[in-house]
Parts: sequence; structure tokens; C-alpha cells
Amino acid sequence: MSDELRARASLSRVVEPRDTAIAQLVATVGPLETLERIVRGHGGLQRFAPRVAALDVERDLAIASRVGARVVIPGDPEWPESLNELAIPPWCLWVRGDSLERLARRSVAVVGSRMATSYGESFAADLGASLASRGWTVVSGAAFGIDAAAHRGALAVDGPTVAVLASGIDRAYPAAHKQLIERVAQAGAVLSEVAPGSAPMKGRFLHRNRIIAAMTAGVVIVEAGLRSGSLNTARHAEELLRPIAAVPGPVTSMSSAGCHQAIRDERATLVTDAAEVIELVGVMGDDSLEPPRGPARPGDALGPADAAVFEALPVRGWMELDRIALVTTMAPLAVRAALARLEDDGLARCLEGRWRKPTPPRKAPPSCGE
Repeated sequence: MSDELRARASLSRVVEPRDTAIAQLVATVGPLETLERIVRGHGGLQRFAPRVAALDVERDLAIASRVGARVVIPGDPEWPESLNELAIPPWCLWVRGDSLERLARRSVAVVGSRMATSYGESFAADLGASLASRGWTVVSGAAFGIDAAAHRGALAVDGPTVAVLASGIDRAYPAAHKQLIERVAQAGAVLSEVAPGSAPMKGRFLHRNRIIAAMTAGVVIVEAGLRSGSLNTARHAEELLRPIAAVPGPVTSMSSAGCHQAIRDERATLVTDAAEVIELVGVMGDDSLEPPRGPARPGDALGPADAAVFEALPVRGWMELDRIALVTTMAPLAVRAALARLEDDGLARCLEGRWRKPTPPRKAPPSCGE
């Protein structure tokens, strides 16, 4: 185990994520020298003294080993390179499960309100299942509501999913999701940037949101109020130039007000299913989606003249050519030519000089066994 790994693991115990002063120091002198200066308390770093006194990196590594976790640092083969786009990347990651690099390669974040409605949870579960079944890793935060529904959707189809925790890797939060987090670790991965045993403080939730945004190709907000924490994840995604999608809800629902506002502000693209999400976050060309169309109807591909004559033909009864010319204001010769083309295409019937649309085929009655 390298000295740099131990130093970065120690930083995750002593220093909070996104500490600007320490980030500048790490960038300048490296993690080993940074930790040494923190331990000595030089240069205004005495503020870390209480945590330095309690530091025991070997204990933290032993706890991680007991729960099947490992430490991943920048430069490791499984470190997601996209995390380096952050202004302040994690000091390290404590990880349980599969390779992060492989999981993050084709991943999308699905986030939303903890106080989700049944509509939101149902959609998130369906979206998680659909994305996972198409080979995409579903990344979320294991919280109540939308997060848990997205994880469960992916798990339901034996798909990959990743949970990013605001607590230590050995500490399931919320506690009610201990079994869910175990299943996520088996199917994909669970990770945290803070040391084992760390409490899930409010600031750490906001910090972990940037990891969710950075390691994925884009963020989908399924349901969010105007002050939802999931909008914080969207802001990180916006800073990282990741696409943001939002799912519309009932216009009267405050649970979807944040989604609607993001769409109105043109900060998010409206999506309604997994295919639209993949088109937004995927590779242009490879993941493009055909524009949705309504059901095909007879006459859709007709030119203007033929369409006008077809529209004039009755479904019941019959119409003479002169009457069709009167209705369409077309010359009789032009009407006759259009009728001939329509008849060739099976879109018109003629009987004794009169015309009508063909009778739609009758649906066969169900058999006795149906």
C-alpha cells in the first residue's frame, strides 16, 4: 500500500471535502507534504488539531477491509477520469463493489425529492430499470424517495447501479436502506469520499452531489420541489457542462415545481422515458432517437391533389366525379387522374362511375379460446 494512498486516506479523515486551502496545498506540494504540514499545525493549519489527535489511518483501513471496501485514489486504473474535471476532486474514494471506471464509463444520474409522490417513485423505478436494461449504470444517492426508487429499478433487472454516500462507507444512511445499499454494492458499487464512521452531515450531502454529477454523462431530475437538494446536483452538472434532463409532473404538483422551473429556464431538457434520456446523454449518432410519430393513417404520404380528393371521398355512400370536382374545386380531369392513382393504391373504390373510400376490414371475432 503506497504512502500516497495512506496520506489521501488520512486527508479524508482530517479534512472536509472541498476545503479550498487544502486543495491548493495538495496541488502545490502533493498529499504527503500536505498531511505533514497539517500534522505539524504550521501555517495556519492548527484548526485541524482535534482531528489530527484522533487520526488513526490504520484503523480506518482495517474497518474498510472488514466491510469489503478499498481506497481508490487519482491515478489508479479504476479512478473515473471525469472526477478530475471537478475544481476540487475527492482526496480519495472508499469503494465497495465493482470497478468504478467500468461502471462510470456509461452512466447517468437519476435524482429527485426525498418526499417523492407515488408518481415520482413509479417513474424513477421504471426509468432505472429501462436505463439499466440498456446497459447504462444508474447513479444516485441511496436516499429516500426518488434515489431509492431508481436504485431498485436497476436492481429489478439485475442491472448496474452506484450509490454515492454522504456518510462513511461502513455506515448505511439512511439506516432503513441498509439492505438496499448491500444489494447495490453487490450489483454495482457503493462509494464515499469521507473516512469510515463519518456522520452524514448536511454539508457532506451537498459535497457528494458533485461526485454524482461528475462521474456520469448527465443528470435526470425525476421530481423536485423548488428547494430540492437534487437541484444542487443539477447545478454541479451545469458547471461541468453535463446535460440535464427533467421529468414533467402534474402542473398542480409542488413536488415537480423545480423540474418545471428548470425546463422553463431552459436549464433542463424535458424527457419522458429512457430512450429520450439516452439520446440526451449518449453519443451523437449512436444513441439518436427517431422523432415520435402518431399511428400511421391511410393517405399520410399523398401529395396535395390526391390528399384533397381522398379527403372528399365518403366512407358510406358513393360520390360522382362531378360532385368530387365541386367539393375539391379541382378540374374534372385532375380529379379523374387523382382517383386513378388512389384506386391503384387501394385508397378508392369505383362502382358504376361513382366513388368512395374502401371499407375498412372488419376485425375477426374472438375465437372460443380467447
